[in-house]
Amino acid sequence: MIRSIKQDWFSNIKGDALSGIVVALALIPEAIAFSIIAGVDPKIGLYASFSMAVIIAFAGGRPGMISAATGAMALLMVTLVKEHGLQYLLAATLLTGVLQIIAGYLRLADLMRFVSRSVVTGFVNALAILIFMAQLPELTNVSWHVYAMTVAGLAIIYLFPYVPVIGKTLPSPLICILVLTAVYILTGMDIRTVGDMGELPDTLPMFLWPEVPLNLETLMIIFPYSIMLTVVGLLESMMTATIVDDLTDTPSDKNRECKGQGLANIGTGLIGGMAGCAMIGQSVINIKSGGRGRLSTFLAGIFLLLMVVFLSDWVSQIPMAALVAVMIMVSIGTFSWSSLRDLRKHPLSTNIVMVTTVIVVVATHNLAIGVFVGVLLAALFFANKVGNFMHIASDELEDGRGRSYRVIGQVFFASSKRFSAAFDFKESVEKVVIDLSRAHFWDITAVQALDMVVIKFRREGTEVELIGLNEASATIVDRFAVHDDPAAVEKLMGGH
Repeated sequence: MIRSIKQDWFSNIKGDALSGIVVALALIPEAIAFSIIAGVDPKIGLYASFSMAVIIAFAGGRPGMISAATGAMALLMVTLVKEHGLQYLLAATLLTGVLQIIAGYLRLADLMRFVSRSVVTGFVNALAILIFMAQLPELTNVSWHVYAMTVAGLAIIYLFPYVPVIGKTLPSPLICILVLTAVYILTGMDIRTVGDMGELPDTLPMFLWPEVPLNLETLMIIFPYSIMLTVVGLLESMMTATIVDDLTDTPSDKNRECKGQGLANIGTGLIGGMAGCAMIGQSVINIKSGGRGRLSTFLAGIFLLLMVVFLSDWVSQIPMAALVAVMIMVSIGTFSWSSLRDLRKHPLSTNIVMVTTVIVVVATHNLAIGVFVGVLLAALFFANKVGNFMHIASDELEDGRGRSYRVIGQVFFASSKRFSAAFDFKESVEKVVIDLSRAHFWDITAVQALDMVVIKFRREGTEVELIGLNEASATIVDRFAVHDDPAAVEKLMGGH
């Protein structure tokens, strides 16, 4: 226990502290922007980002991952805020937290095993594209100073690590922000800054119970939104955790992360913040800046609050071009460039799943829909592939009285028609032996296909013997097969 705490909190103090500063600076404009999307005051998103980061640092299952207010969640809140106001959003945030904790105890995070690598890659590439696209408004219809500052920022980010001695000890994104802010203050050039995004709060958050009626009508209003927020929040958090797992080569407890997200959203709702979840962009910034432990997430939240409340005069002068450069770095680092090279090597079905996931996520800006479509496609391709591996061979019986059929492979809904079509019911034989020792029956559709084969042979006056059923297949066949029940056979054949 003590060893685990030391590893998670105090094994990388310097790296976690520096990366926490970088992440806090990168969170500020994002939180303000997402508040504007949701139709609420900027402090709602800033308070949410502070509380999400601090609480998840203790309760989450993925050290080093950043949670805060996000665009995916903000888009789901627009209608609720517009029609019912902020108080109902806070109530929906609390309910979202409760539902996420329930999901954690139900171990719904285990469903992540059904998300294939091609879907994860598509998700990552789509997020990289969306992160880059989100920077375009800051690069459109602006003066040359903005482009010059952005290019200079990228140069600092990528070249600073090569500076002797200090290049490897200080995170280059932090240096980028500090240098470009100093340049802006000294030159006074006319470019957008963090202060232009919205007014920063000047007070600490306080306990705030949502002022809504505690009745069924309120529940009916907020429940649909809370369900959507729960699904999208957990899905984005689980996908981000998977990506951070890969970046750090360490495992995470995703069911604990579900509970942690729930606790964080409850805490957020009680201080007047909007619902949030894990952020892939800021999580990548944290890892790239040297953050590894829970301390980096905790300090990101603390630094964020201190900066916006007590250092707002300085923070407001950070040029947006500096943060755009950092986010472009995140976009480039997030995109899986190897997936482009692998297009020629990977199977067509894998490429289709990956590309489709990218297209759907980018087109809808809805991560849940994109991942759902990707998982569905992957499942269909897999079922088709496994179904095609089934093979049935036939030979004449040694005594010459009939025919033997050897079934090899998986029999289920996708291969049941091929199974039925492989038998010759017109051949005049006394006996048919169906060898199932190298086959497996998975579902009721497969059992029904076996029923039809046996019944059709018997209708032709042929004796049928089934041999070699493995234990699992025998269990499902014994339970659902009807070919030995005359009444059930008559009823089944009546529908054909």
